[in-house]
Amino acid sequence: MVLYALHDAMVKPMPGKSQTPCLAESWSASPDGLSYEFVIRKGVKFHNGEPVTAEDVRFSFEYHGAAHQLIKDNVAAIDLPDPQRVRFKLKKPWPDFIAFYSTATGSGWVVPKKYVEQVGDEGFKKAPIGAGPYKFVSFTPGVELVLEAFDGYWRKPPSVKRLVMKVIPDEATRLAALKRGEVDIAYSIRSELAEELRRTPGLALKPVVLQAPNWLYFPEQWDPKSPWSKLQVRQAANLAIDREGMSQALFLGYCKVTNSIIPYTFDYFWQPPAAVYDPAKAKKLLAEAGYPNGFDAGLMYCDSSYSNMAEVSVDNFQQIGIRVQLQPIERAPFFAGYADKKYTRGIIQGASGAFGNAATRLASFVVKGGAYAYGSYPDIDELFPQQAAELDHEKRAAILDKMQQLVHQNAIYAPIWQLGFLNGVGPRVGESAFGLIAGFAYTAPFEDITIKNA
Repeated sequence: MVLYALHDAMVKPMPGKSQTPCLAESWSASPDGLSYEFVIRKGVKFHNGEPVTAEDVRFSFEYHGAAHQLIKDNVAAIDLPDPQRVRFKLKKPWPDFIAFYSTATGSGWVVPKKYVEQVGDEGFKKAPIGAGPYKFVSFTPGVELVLEAFDGYWRKPPSVKRLVMKVIPDEATRLAALKRGEVDIAYSIRSELAEELRRTPGLALKPVVLQAPNWLYFPEQWDPKSPWSKLQVRQAANLAIDREGMSQALFLGYCKVTNSIIPYTFDYFWQPPAAVYDPAKAKKLLAEAGYPNGFDAGLMYCDSSYSNMAEVSVDNFQQIGIRVQLQPIERAPFFAGYADKKYTRGIIQGASGAFGNAATRLASFVVKGGAYAYGSYPDIDELFPQQAAELDHEKRAAILDKMQQLVHQNAIYAPIWQLGFLNGVGPRVGESAFGLIAGFAYTAPFEDITIKNA
C-alpha cells in the first residue's frame, strides 16, 4: 500500500497489465535468455529532485524483499552500459526473472543511492525519499502517515494533494469514522458491519477479490509421530471447513473458493477439484487414520486481524473431533514467526497477496528452502528446477500443473478461498481506485484517486 504511494518500480502491476513499464520505459531479453536490459524513462526524478539513474537501480537490487535470495542466486552480474540503461546477466536462462523482478520480490522498487548512503538505513526509515506520486511529510507510529502530492511524478500529478493514512485497528471505529466523514476511504469492513455499510445512504461498499488465497497449513505433516503425517487426517481437515458458510457470514459471500493456494488469475494456475464440505466423511477418514475420537491439535496461529476466520475453522474442526486452541498474533510478528519457522507445532492460518505466478508461489510456500515452507516432498522438489529451466511454455505449464496436482493430492494445505476484501467509500470520493489493478487490495494507483468537485 505504502510502496504504491511513496515509491516507484522499474516494472510493476498497473491497470490492465501485471508487468507494466514504469521507471523503465522498456525492457528486452536476449535471444539466449541470459540477459535482460532495462532503459530508464527520461526525466524521472526522486522527490529531492535527483534523477533516477542506473546506479540507483543496481543499488536498490541489493535491498532485500520477499524471495529476494532466489533472484540474487540467479543473477551473475549487473552491468551499467550508461546512466540510463541496466543489464542483468543471469547464470542460466530463467523465464521467471521478470516475474520475480517486477512482482514477487521487492527488487525492482528503486530508492536513491546517494540519499540512503548519506542518512543510513535508520535515517531513511525516518524520512524516506522515493520516486512515487506522493512525498513523505510525517509519520506518527500507530496514528497516521501524512503524504503530499509530488507534482513532478512522471505518470501524472496526483489529483488529491494531501493523503493521510490513518491507523484505526478496530473495524467498528473505522466504519464510524467513515460515516462521520472523518475519513473518505476505510479498508476491511466485515460481517454485520459490512452489511450496515451497504445499507448506509451516501456510503458505497467496494468489494475486491484479491490474489490473496487464505489457507490452513499443517507444519507437523513431516513428523511421523504426528497425526498430521497421515494423509487421511489432512484430507479430513479439508472436508471439515465450511468455506461458503464462512464467506457468507464474514464477507457477504464475496470470497472466491478455488481450492488452491495459487491465485486463479496467475499464469500456470491449475484448477483442482472443487472444495467439498462433508463433516461426516471427515469423521470417517479420522477413524480410518486411527483417531475415531479425534485428537488434540494444539494451537492455531493466525494474524489477529483475521482471527474471526480462524474462529470458524476452530469450530469446524471441533465438530469432527480435532481440538485446537486459537493463538492470535499481531500481523508483523505473526508473519515474522511464520517465516522464521517458529510455528512447528499445531496449525497455521496463512495467506499471501504477493504478485507473481504459480512458480513464484510454489517457490515460497511449497518447495524445499521456501521462505514459508516447513518441509517438502521430494517428487515436487525434483520438478521445480525442471520447470525453472524450461523455456517452452506448454512444457513448462505441464510441469507446473503436475506440481500443483501433487500439492492437492498430498493435502499439504487446506485452502480456504481468495479473500473478498470489503471496503467502504464516502460521498466525497469520485474515483476510489479500488479494483483498478487486478487482484490488488488497496486504492492504487494513488494518483488516480479523485475527490468530487475538487
